Amino acid sequence: MPLRFRPAWYRTLGQHAAVLAAALLLGLVAGQVWAFLAIAALGLLGWNYWRLRKVLLRLAGRERFEPGTGDGVWYQLDHLLYRGQTEMRARKKRLLAMLRAYRAAAAALPDAVVIIDRNTQRVQWFNKAANTLLGLHHPRDLNAPVGEALKPLPIAHWLSGGRNAEPLQDVASPLDGTIRLSLRLIPYSDQYWLLVARDVSKLLRLEQMRRDFVANVSHELRTPLTVVHGYLDMLDPEDMPEWAPMLAEMQKQSQRMTQLVEDLLTLSRLEAQDSLPEENVAMAPMLATLRREAEALSQQRHTIVMEDLAHVDLLGSNKELHSAFSNLVSNAVRYTPAGGTITIAFKPSAEGVTMSVRDTGYGIPQSHLPRITERFYRVSNSRSRESGGTGLGLSIVKHVLNLHQARLEIDSAVGHGSTFSIHFGPPRIQPREADLLLPQEQQIA
Repeated sequence: MPLRFRPAWYRTLGQHAAVLAAALLLGLVAGQVWAFLAIAALGLLGWNYWRLRKVLLRLAGRERFEPGTGDGVWYQLDHLLYRGQTEMRARKKRLLAMLRAYRAAAAALPDAVVIIDRNTQRVQWFNKAANTLLGLHHPRDLNAPVGEALKPLPIAHWLSGGRNAEPLQDVASPLDGTIRLSLRLIPYSDQYWLLVARDVSKLLRLEQMRRDFVANVSHELRTPLTVVHGYLDMLDPEDMPEWAPMLAEMQKQSQRMTQLVEDLLTLSRLEAQDSLPEENVAMAPMLATLRREAEALSQQRHTIVMEDLAHVDLLGSNKELHSAFSNLVSNAVRYTPAGGTITIAFKPSAEGVTMSVRDTGYGIPQSHLPRITERFYRVSNSRSRESGGTGLGLSIVKHVLNLHQARLEIDSAVGHGSTFSIHFGPPRIQPREADLLLPQEQQIA
């Protein structure tokens, strides 16, 4: 028993003992000890029962307790119940204030916020922005099935993905087709989901303007670069030996700029496409071509290992897939010191098949991996300039793979090399038509 309750408890016991002692004395005087003790005990029991009944009735009726006066256990109980009620009311007020503040904040958001019951998939609450972006109205759409309330948005199949549902990009608003939305599903509890819809119309327009600008500028740069190349080819270093180093550097930089323009145009074309031609991509010739390209770029400075263990072909664009694979192979050769090994492997996996390029080069710090596929992002500017890269290769790879519903996985550690793995699902796998299989493992020094 807590120390602060002991005085009240002892006082109550003392009061009961005093009543029983008085009854004992009266019983001795009257000659009926047991009768007086029984009456006193019943009186004490009845009084305690009456106090207990009073407390229970007040609790059942949710009546407010007032701190009584006295020094016994029952007065202490009244005081504790009063304090508990006071603290509970204060907590309720704080919770209500917080709830009003959160609702006001959610209502002020420019993004549409909809709370959905996970089990019934019915709308539980939404803010004001949901009126203008999603066409929801209060109280008509409260407790309505979210699929019906948000028609004609493709919601039903998307919600079935739950925690694994990918954000829906560039979705037309049910109220205005010119308003483009980005939808994200956030499961924030076992019972409720949060549907967030953001107006991305301006961002998409700016992105389209950026793409058009890059494509137009890149296209316009082709002509002056062609002229520069022509004049540089006309200049013979043997005629002016003192100019030979300058001419060689000019040719190198003009070629680099030409490659940059071509990569920008390729990236702009891929960003503008929603799909690619569906062709049977014969992987045996593809792997043989990649091996020859690696050998030509390596100039016998590396060991090239080719592994073809899948014995299947792919469905997709032969040109774009070759571009993606070739980018990974050329990067591996560029960023691997002489004497290193580049392994090109095509093998089955749990997801379908995997095309991987593994090197024993410098490796990439973990902090750079999340951004490595961004355009113009460089891990080391000095090393990239030395290798002649444009900074667009992995961005092109990412866009090509997105159009093939493939996934790029990068595993790298500084000093231990890198592995770039492309995972293709079963829909992209085709039986190999021709028996053009390479040896399962072939090393070329």
